[in-house]
Amino acid sequence: MGIFDRFKRKTGQPGGAFEDPPDTRLRAGEPSRMDSDAERARLREIARATAAKIDAIESAMANDIFNTPEPAWGSGPRRPRTTFQQESASQQATLPMLEVATTELLADDELPDAPVQPQTAPVVEESAILYANGQLDAAEAMLHESLGDTGLQDRSVWWMLFDLYQATGRQAAFDNIAIDYASRFETSPPAWNPIAAGGPAPERAYAGVAPTEVLDGVLDAHVAPQLARLMERAQPGAVLRLELGRIVEVTPEGCALLAKALGELHKRGTELVVAGAAELALLARHSTIIGRREASQAPWLLLLALLQLLNREKDFEETAMDFCVTYEVSPPSFEAPGKVATASRGPVSAERFLLPPLLDGDIGKLLDALDAYATQAPVVLLDCSRLARVEYGAASAMHARLRTLAASGKKIELRDVNHLVAALFKLLGYAGVAKLFPHKY
Repeated sequence: MGIFDRFKRKTGQPGGAFEDPPDTRLRAGEPSRMDSDAERARLREIARATAAKIDAIESAMANDIFNTPEPAWGSGPRRPRTTFQQESASQQATLPMLEVATTELLADDELPDAPVQPQTAPVVEESAILYANGQLDAAEAMLHESLGDTGLQDRSVWWMLFDLYQATGRQAAFDNIAIDYASRFETSPPAWNPIAAGGPAPERAYAGVAPTEVLDGVLDAHVAPQLARLMERAQPGAVLRLELGRIVEVTPEGCALLAKALGELHKRGTELVVAGAAELALLARHSTIIGRREASQAPWLLLLALLQLLNREKDFEETAMDFCVTYEVSPPSFEAPGKVATASRGPVSAERFLLPPLLDGDIGKLLDALDAYATQAPVVLLDCSRLARVEYGAASAMHARLRTLAASGKKIELRDVNHLVAALFKLLGYAGVAKLFPHKY
């Protein structure tokens, strides 16, 4: 019996017609149209056409169910792409339409940081206070427990736990929850980038204005004087800041110069804060073509140097193999970046006040240095890319000093703040005197 058999004609009736309807009258004394032979014939044709349509529908459904062709070989799920490949593909897809960076289109630099969501405020604030007071195990336990409820919808508790593991150098724990995070939110797992890794002890760490070189426009042979000046400033104990996010085009000559400079700084063990390295890595990636041996190796070497600086070991190894295949040479080996902190691209400024990895106890001298910097700076930019933890009392003291600066008309921004410190700053009211820009995952 077919799917629509119950709606078909009654086969026991002569001629296959439906039962004749009862004799009716539209008006008293007038014969019904149903009594006419022509009307009966018309209804028979309608019934036959309806039955034919039902048979055709049943046949099509059966064909779809039982005769669906198998997928072609190789059309099934593929191995997921790496984070770097996804970013590269994403930028390639948008480059024809967008002439400027997405962050510029969204005016990210002009937007204040979003407040803590009300439903997450208790766990966010309590764990931030525990962390600030050095109770790292308690803060970790609270954040980890919240992943199963608050963390099902809100990513901020994940970001805080990521920062806790990076500040304490616990890569295995970081990698474990990174996999869960990627699965939960259907995104790429964040890359391991330890905060203040490889630098001096917090009590001896440099704080103050960091010498900065800004590379912009076309990366070509004209950057040689800037890179030479950067190398001259790379003295023992110094911290340098290198802005790469304003580069819009690369040439083999410029790639070779920058790759050589980064390699030399790595050998010297110079402490660096590098902004815009990820954006430049994508540009360099677009200049590399697998199998084109006649092309310059310089973009490849710069790409490998940047991936090493960003601590993207998996992407480095895959790119190194492509480089090996293209030029038939031994692939370079990955080395940990050492004393490097990476930062997101922000407004270009020749001078930023670099905060140390730890603010604890009496920070009077640091605040006096901050005042001296603020007298010369049109905008007070605090670089928090190395800042791992701020003790509650020190955070309160710095807030009071920043409030005084804001009252005098100074604009204040705190850039690349880790999410644990950002939560503490929000709790203490920093958003009322400064713009907070947590680093992004």
